[in-house]
Amino acid sequence: MPDDSESVENPEALDDPEPAQNISGGSAGGGTATEFAPGEAATRAEAVVDRLGDLYWQKTYGGRDAFECLVRTILSQNTSDVASQPAHDALMERYGGGSDGDGTGDAGGEDDGTTGLAAALADADHDELADTIRSAGLYNRKADVLTSVAARVLDEYGSAAEFDAFVRERDPEEVRPTLLDMDGVGPKTADCVLLFAGGRSGVFPVDTHVHRIYRRLGVAPADADHEAVRAVLERDVPAAKCGFGHTATIQFGREYCSARKPACLDGLDECPMSDLCDRVGVDAESGTVVDPADAD
Repeated sequence: MPDDSESVENPEALDDPEPAQNISGGSAGGGTATEFAPGEAATRAEAVVDRLGDLYWQKTYGGRDAFECLVRTILSQNTSDVASQPAHDALMERYGGGSDGDGTGDAGGEDDGTTGLAAALADADHDELADTIRSAGLYNRKADVLTSVAARVLDEYGSAAEFDAFVRERDPEEVRPTLLDMDGVGPKTADCVLLFAGGRSGVFPVDTHVHRIYRRLGVAPADADHEAVRAVLERDVPAAKCGFGHTATIQFGREYCSARKPACLDGLDECPMSDLCDRVGVDAESGTVVDPADAD
């Protein structure tokens, strides 16, 4: 089995079509609406996030169950919401009730239902689980990962509820490395669990959209890897704005700043971010678009 997460969590590995709406951050994506008083941004990264907040939403996140959030994010790796959501729904229908169907798992004791899910996944037949999540892509590898992380959560924490408490209550500097040490969990997955379950401010998960856009904007170095982009954003964006900055950037990437045909190719007036963007790797005259790292 490959080490770390690269065979699963490589955001450039697949080129699936994206849905029109960002399920993670839109009206159906959870979170609590909030407002930030207008003011002069201290950095260009903050100015970008402020503009995104005006375009889409301002939210705070947290409160999702940590184990189910982990499961959902693993399913979303290298694919779109439109593909991973049916896989999640099918998984929850088949495994979400626990071994006895009442939300209590083999780990024992009353729980919020996710210990039953963890126990069911830890004991799941590989082929059956893989078939259940087939729509998410990379289903054989993801089935292995789900079984592995479920077993580890139960072995190390005793229940999904205790794992949830660990994610919410312990220092993020302890939680993040622990999540990264799990098979198949890379930086984006760990950060999504910290954000959506732990409700941790100052966490800006970097997926393929975030990685592309902030290098194209010139906010992050053109050759920055995912972790380097994250470091820039978490340094330059106020902690309270990182969560909606992540989800709104995804929406902006789908609507305006796609990998192959950004809106600026049709004219600067077509993109609401054009006055803040260096367009690294985008040549409007020739219509060519390359990864920022490959730009002259």
